[in-house]
Amino acid sequence: MLLFRSEEHVEKWLAQRGLQRGAIFSLKQCWQMAHLWYHDRLSPNYSRRTAAEAEAAFESIGLTGAFWRLQP
Repeated sequence: MLLFRSEEHVEKWLAQRGLQRGAIFSLKQCWQMAHLWYHDRLSPNYSRRTAAEAEAAFESIGLTGAFWRLQP
């Protein structure tokens, strides 16, 4: 994971390295993802999320598109 200050910074960084843009999400979305993913990890009843549950979590915070799909 790389952190950038703006979309323009991302584009400049990519151009300098001849790379294509991948998935990008905001710091707010990163925090939301961390909370969604880890808030119940220490619970005795914790169970790993299914691919469908993970995709639903991604979508709930606006992470959509091919990169965020886990199921064929």
